Amino acid sequence: MAYWQWGDSQASEAILCAHGLGRQGRDFSVLARHLCERAQRPIQVIAVDVVGRGRSDWLTDPTGYQFQTYCADMVALAALLAVSGVRHIDWVGTSMGGVIGTVLAGTKMLPVPIRRLVLNDVGPVTQWVSIERIRSYLGKAPDFNSPAEADAYLREISSGFGPHSDDQWRALNAPMVHPAGDGRWRLHYDRNIAAPLAVLTAEALMQGEAALWAMYDSIRVPTLLLRGAESDLLNPQTAKAMSERGPHARLVEFAGVGHAPTLVAADQLAVLEQFLLNDSSP
Repeated sequence: MAYWQWGDSQASEAILCAHGLGRQGRDFSVLARHLCERAQRPIQVIAVDVVGRGRSDWLTDPTGYQFQTYCADMVALAALLAVSGVRHIDWVGTSMGGVIGTVLAGTKMLPVPIRRLVLNDVGPVTQWVSIERIRSYLGKAPDFNSPAEADAYLREISSGFGPHSDDQWRALNAPMVHPAGDGRWRLHYDRNIAAPLAVLTAEALMQGEAALWAMYDSIRVPTLLLRGAESDLLNPQTAKAMSERGPHARLVEFAGVGHAPTLVAADQLAVLEQFLLNDSSP
């Protein structure tokens, strides 16, 4: 599993960021630089490329693209960080990355404790309509004739991210493609990451909700829940319940955004800066 690192690599405080299902670690570049610039103490920010994405290896068996694999990789990374002197981790997880964080914080399986938890537009209940939306494009993108063509495609399937400037879109989308070797361009991930989602049923999704709620309810660290006000994945009822049970997450919604906030807008960065750098509750 590849990862990206900013800040002081010797810092005992690490902020670990995990991306969404079809994304990659450099989604957090703007957030990482912002936090490192604003921190009044040594910190390091690490953003992973979950296996099958970005610079990470691909699995020979696509059935391995499951949360069990992803969590095991995070345990291995945390063990490496512990050896280097990291004493605690603040977790920032978008969508899939938030589910990973929920499992790790709820089961306390990491060798380095999670001190704070940020869940970006995700909770124990996932709306089936969002599964159908993701199924419609994940693993199905064609090869592109140019990075600009890929950028246009990614803007279309990522409309839920909300308004962005052209520069912001280009920064988000450039790491999402790589040369295909024939003069064309291809999305950065193994198309087989879609295999488990393709066979997921509504019944199986609902069965998993109870387990995720149990893990969420066992979390005892300060938790920040971000929600796009127009999200089709995290509905208002689930978000409200998350603020009333378990760690009683602090809920912040962003108008004009669906699934999911990209954490590059000034108001989103300000909320994360306050929670991760300025709050003294832990």
